[in-house]
Amino acid sequence: MKPVKVGVLGLGVVGGGTINVLKRNAAEIARRAGREIIVTRACARHLERERICDTQGIHLTTDPLEIINDPEIEIILELIGGDSLAKDLVLIAISKGKHVVTANKALIALHGNEIFELANAKGVVVAFEAAVAGGIPIIKALREGLSGNQIEWLAGIINGTGNFILTEMRDKGRDFDDVLAEAQALGYAEADPTFDIEGIDAAHKLTILASIAFGIPLQFEKIYIEGITQITREDVNYAEELGYRIKHLGIARKTDQGIELRVHPTLIPHRRLIANVDGVMNAILVQGDAVGPTLYYGAGAGAEPTASAVVADVIDVVRTLTTDPENHVPHLAFQENSIEDIPVLKAEEMKTAYYLRLNANDKSGVLAEVTGIFAEHQISIEAMIQKEPNKGTAKVSVILLMQMTLEKEMNAAIKKIEALDSIKSKVVRIRMETLK
Repeated sequence: MKPVKVGVLGLGVVGGGTINVLKRNAAEIARRAGREIIVTRACARHLERERICDTQGIHLTTDPLEIINDPEIEIILELIGGDSLAKDLVLIAISKGKHVVTANKALIALHGNEIFELANAKGVVVAFEAAVAGGIPIIKALREGLSGNQIEWLAGIINGTGNFILTEMRDKGRDFDDVLAEAQALGYAEADPTFDIEGIDAAHKLTILASIAFGIPLQFEKIYIEGITQITREDVNYAEELGYRIKHLGIARKTDQGIELRVHPTLIPHRRLIANVDGVMNAILVQGDAVGPTLYYGAGAGAEPTASAVVADVIDVVRTLTTDPENHVPHLAFQENSIEDIPVLKAEEMKTAYYLRLNANDKSGVLAEVTGIFAEHQISIEAMIQKEPNKGTAKVSVILLMQMTLEKEMNAAIKKIEALDSIKSKVVRIRMETLK
């Protein structure tokens, strides 16, 4: 059979890595796909820039439409990022009957519903394995390998930058700002790190995972998002002392009331495998009713780990080129007419356990006031530690581990506690998950 011709939009880290993998492993890829796959065209903003890939034999252009309009190209690889230009180009490509492979989590999280509707109408495939967790094949696992299960919940370390920062804070006793500066110097964090450290990047990815896990529309705007900028070395150390580690998790859970979608710092028991995922690595823990817990671990970013997922999607698309569009694996795992609009819970309706740290006056009666407020809101204390008074002050740190409770009850209790004259600063709150 004749080779399948591919056009690449974007020759940055992921685009260059993808071309390298396609060229280096061409023979093996052809054996798996059943046909040769070749990149014939690629576009970049600056053609004269030095590349990490060999572009010999590839026609380069600065005009992406030149590639999309080429009638010989069957698959478009969208690797430019962002969610404006990328969206326009992807929709044009689909309208012209091109299959699309993308590594763009923001594109899918924000515009996937529209993109998949058009793709279904045109009978083409939009593949996006590389959009979540780099080289970890988590989307394929959820969409195919676990398709016989009802997914009960999933929890993931899905941003390597945040995980690197929290790991360094724990292992080396460093402060957040210090580690962030190193992450930027190493290229793990952008000059503007907001998407990573405030949880937006992880929320894009969780949007996609939850949709595939539960068969719901993509709903980024309904996720509760909390970053890691307020995590202190003190809380990292206290968590370790109590047998926990702080990880920045994306959590999706199906309950009788609806779907929980949340990204926030989380204390998890140090004995859990996912608690020992360090540095820039990613991991996703998935609980299915039949299979039980499964853990997926690997590189969540980087040129060739991400290219691994992109190329796997290209192979899958090539395998489907001769099949009836109705027999393709659905984009979001469930048949299009079976997507359910299950309610996504508001933050105050979610239920979790908590780690709290109070900075209180070192005098009698303070704890009685605090525990009285918790009792008023029917919130139970699991454990409590009172540290030695801070040197030169009459202040003491009190650490509380709280049992499962509704977020709105905890919000009300904390508001009352912070209003006490004996409490000298805002209450530090970090949610807890046992991940059983």
